[in-house]
Formats: sequence, C-alpha cells, structure tokens
Amino acid sequence: MPHQGVEEVVVSHDSLRELACELLTKAGLPPDDAWLTADSLVAANLRAVDSHGVQLIPPYVAQILANNIKAGVRGEVASEDGACMVYDAQHGVGQVTANECCKHVIRMAKQFGMGSVTAREANHFGAAAYWAQILSREGLMGMVFCNATPLVAPWQGRDARFGTNPICVSLPGPNLWLLDMATTTVAMNRIYEAQASGDPEVPVGWALNAEGEPTTSTAEAVKGSPMPLGGYKGSGLSFLIEILCSVLSGGAMSTQVGGLRVMDRPIRTSQFFMALDVARFMPLDEFTERMTFLVNLVKASRPAKGYDEVLVAGEPEWRAEAERLANGIPIAAPIWRSLHDLREKLMNPTNSRPAPDAPSRHPG
Repeated sequence: MPHQGVEEVVVSHDSLRELACELLTKAGLPPDDAWLTADSLVAANLRAVDSHGVQLIPPYVAQILANNIKAGVRGEVASEDGACMVYDAQHGVGQVTANECCKHVIRMAKQFGMGSVTAREANHFGAAAYWAQILSREGLMGMVFCNATPLVAPWQGRDARFGTNPICVSLPGPNLWLLDMATTTVAMNRIYEAQASGDPEVPVGWALNAEGEPTTSTAEAVKGSPMPLGGYKGSGLSFLIEILCSVLSGGAMSTQVGGLRVMDRPIRTSQFFMALDVARFMPLDEFTERMTFLVNLVKASRPAKGYDEVLVAGEPEWRAEAERLANGIPIAAPIWRSLHDLREKLMNPTNSRPAPDAPSRHPG
C-alpha cells in the first residue's frame, strides 16, 4: 500500500539486507541465521509485501531479547512416518525452523512423490511465499500454511478465535501463478505497517474496530481486527488451516497462540508445509505448457469496467520485484528511523542517536 503523504527512503535491496542482517546479528542470531531471516524479510519488501518486510525487525529483536524467540535453536523431528512428519521447532527463529522443515519436505517429496511437515512451537516466519518458492524451485508444487495470533472472530461470533491464517501455493517452472493470501481481507501486519509508517487511514474494507464495525482509521483498526474474507467461507478456511497446523501438530491452538507483539509468553505458532512432485504426474515441461495455456486463457478474458487487464495471482508482486530490483525499495521514513534507532540501541543501549540522513522522496 502506498504511504499517503508519508516521506519515503529508497534503499537498494542489498543495502537493506545488510542492515537487517546487522541488526539481527547484534540481537544475538548466528550469522547464517541472521542472513536467512534478513533475506526472507527483504524478499517480501522486493515483492511490495512490505507488511512482512523489514518493519518486522524491531518486534523480532524484542522477542529475541525476551528469549521468546530462541537464537541458535533449530528444533527437532518429533515423529516421521513415510511422507508425514511432525516437527518440534522448540521456539527457534521462525525462518530457521521453516528452512529445516522445507529441507525435510523436499527430501520426502523426492522419495515418495509428496512430503508433508506440520510444525509446532514455532515463530513468525515472514511471508509464506518465501518458503513455498523454496519448494517450487525444486520442481515441486509447494504449499505452505500457518496459524497466527487470534485476532478474528469466527462467523456468527464476536470473540477472536482465528488468526489471519495464510494460504500459499507456488508452482515449479517459470513465473506463472503464485497464490499468497490471508484468510482475511489483508494480513494484520499490513495494518501494523500502516501504523508504523504513520498512515492515518487504511483502505475501505480492510478492518473492523473493537466493536466489530468497519473502519478506515488506522488507530481504530489496530485496536480491532482485519476484515474477515468472504464471511463464513473465510472462517471455514481459517478453521481448516488451524486443523492442519495446530491440531495435527499437537501445537498451541487458537487463543493459546501468542504473537509478535505479545511479550509475556512464547508465540507458539504452528505451520504446515507440503510438496507434490509434479514429475510423478506428468513431465514438468508438459505441466508448464498446460499452465501457460490456462494462464493465457484466463488473462484473455475481457477486463471489467475500470480495469485495464486481468491479472493472475503473483503477477503484481513479480512486477513490483522487477521494478524494485532496478530502482530500489521505498521504505516509509518512520520505519527507516526505527531501524536506525534500533541499531544505535543495540550498539550502545545507553546512548541512541537519530537515524542518519538518506536519499528520500515524497509520494506524488
């Protein structure tokens, strides 16, 4: 979402990843773990999914310093039977344990034609697309789900029981289709990102206030919840993801889950990773040819009034990535300052200084 009227700093992806890696290392992560975590966050910024980008570093660091996220922990296999695994993340860094789960899924899918891992006692792992694409780069159809902080009431209810519970599916081959969506209209981190950026309003349809009424006020949205996706249908999808992630793993369920901004207990999120070996169904080239035909058929539909073209899942993010790789990543100035303030605090807790000047631009 563009930051309306908010000053932006434009940073190259390499420089942003270097800063993110430095902050995470100073917070206590081993260098390789810091790089992986930083890379996943900057990858989200490159795809213009800024809600899951470097704005998450301050809460990550706070959770690491509180020992809710345990640096250096990789977790362990709790059980494995054929193509099915339960993984105990043991409160390790979300990106680190997700990477371990992906390795196991790839191994099983190559052996059995499919692999599945349900993980418990995990932490926030950034955007699900990062992990689904790791799977698809191996010639697999990658599927990644995650439960999250309970912020959304079930259909016909008023008390929060589900998180934004994302769904992601990534296909092997060229960039044709990549679904990455919350089961709410937007992920809650998009609302937090608007708050951190200083945006006073969020778009219509994004959020409910604390009374369950639609709102465009960022301040009210932060106190409320994201808008449910498709009423009872979105609620059903959230429930399904809760089953795959937390029920099946033996992990924390619903209100037992903490959150990045909950400091008095571990986060305890659960995740589900699955991969199908496309080559077990048909040659990969044939799959790509059939997918290309389907995508082109869908895009050939005449655009509805008010639209110039039909887009398929993944297309806006791939276009944003190409533009941002070439021209840099815009970061809202308040987020940029918060990163540098954090850097100063980590270097010298008793003496923090304002963020350095950086090239900036004002929207419009």
